[in-house]
Parts: sequence; C-alpha cells; structure tokens
Amino acid sequence: MKKIFVGNFAFSMTEDELRQLFEPHGKVDSVSIVTDRDTGRARGFGFVEMGDDAEAAKAIAALNGHDAGGRQLNVSEARPKTERSGGGGGRGGGGGRDGGGGFRGGKDRPRKEPRW
Repeated sequence: MKKIFVGNFAFSMTEDELRQLFEPHGKVDSVSIVTDRDTGRARGFGFVEMGDDAEAAKAIAALNGHDAGGRQLNVSEARPKTERSGGGGGRGGGGGRDGGGGFRGGKDRPRKEPRW
C-alpha cells in the first residue's frame, strides 16, 4: 500500500472530491483530509492511500501540479512522520509564562511580583 501526500487544495474540498480526483488513476483504499483541531476546518492537505504502487506512481505523476479549484496541487509520496523533540506533553516545549520565551514573544523579562 502506498500513502500519497496531497497539499495546497482548497479548504472547502471534501474527502469525496479528493477521492474522485484519484479514482481515474486506480483503486483508492482510503482518503483523509487533515483538519484543524480547534475549528474542525480543513487545513489544505491530506493523504490518499492506494493499494497498487504502480497506480499510485501514475496518480502522483498525473496530479502533481494539477489545477483544482484555481490551486495547483502538490502531490508526492508521503514521508514517514518524524518524532518531534521536546517536552511539554507532546506540544513541543516552548517555555512557560515565566519569561522563558514561550508566551512573551521570546523576550527575557524579569518575573513581576504578585499584586496581593
């Protein structure tokens, strides 16, 4: 099974529309569009899985640069997900609210005394 990355499509594209783009090139096993965790809106990229490597290669060649709704698709073989370094409960670190750089724009400021 070959996983294909599809990027730069319209935020309004549905999984059915994405599947219809790939079906003329071979059997599509699954389609998933990545959505924003907070809003649920599509983020403009997703993945298509095809069972046959030759059909997947044909689809990549045919659809990379293809115009879909006024946008040129970016279609390529998906790369394995890389592990992100850092702590913070899976959110990638970034300091805290104590002047460590995370929430204050990266500026080191002394911590203010509490007002009570």
